[in-house]
Amino acid sequence: MLNKTVKLANGYEIPSIGFGTWQTPDGITAVSAVKEALKDGYIHIDCAAIYGNEKSVGKALKESDADRSKLFITSKLWNAERGYDKTIAAFEKTLSDLQLEYLDLYLIHWPANKKQFPNCRELNADTWRAFECLYKQGRIKAIGVSNFKKHHLEALIEDCEIKPMIDQIEFHPGFMQEETVDFCRKNDIVVEAWGPLGTGKMLQNETLKEVAGKYGVSVAQLCVRWCLQNDKIPLPKSVTPERIKQNIDVFGFEITDDDMAAINAMEYFGGSGFDPDEADF
Repeated sequence: MLNKTVKLANGYEIPSIGFGTWQTPDGITAVSAVKEALKDGYIHIDCAAIYGNEKSVGKALKESDADRSKLFITSKLWNAERGYDKTIAAFEKTLSDLQLEYLDLYLIHWPANKKQFPNCRELNADTWRAFECLYKQGRIKAIGVSNFKKHHLEALIEDCEIKPMIDQIEFHPGFMQEETVDFCRKNDIVVEAWGPLGTGKMLQNETLKEVAGKYGVSVAQLCVRWCLQNDKIPLPKSVTPERIKQNIDVFGFEITDDDMAAINAMEYFGGSGFDPDEADF
């Protein structure tokens, strides 16, 4: 059972492992996966409007017997909805789709960048102003960003009243984003790791297979545990009941310092390839 949490800058606590719903097909697959996750002890569910499955996630939450006050539900604002008014409207739709009264965490999914928007800094600040408003109203318990690099964070912090409490970034063996992580650590911003399994590519790596074998665990379990020992909140995703269960069963072993160092030193070999500064979506 998962009972470990991380304290955010505002004192709100976030469970140390989340259940990811990216690329989970809408409908019965999403409903079943979320129900299974809740049954297995996940209390932190990570959603996003663009995933196209928030109504199914909401259905699963409604049909489960989970206590809402003990759950931590995250969603994200999609890129087409940036700006103050559109952000408020998008938030209302997400809340309706999830059938919730409030969100525990709301994130700007991607920063507006110079490639697409000459006024990207102003656009990010205007979007964030809506986040601050919803937070002050108590409709979101914590606010943050996703895929923001150091320079995106620096600009937003200069322009905002309330600092982001979380930055959810791609983080897995071979891709540790040291500059962004270091900035977050110095500014009391908790880092969440999306794609901790490299969208599945970690699972075929021979080095990781060998290390996982030493502990008698799967490569997925090794990657999740590795994130935790690097003080990141992993968001593993699966639709297979046995794997959903395995991915949260990571508190019975500890990776040695030598093995952590070896995994930390791995070169880039399997990530999404997305660059927030080059994104055109």
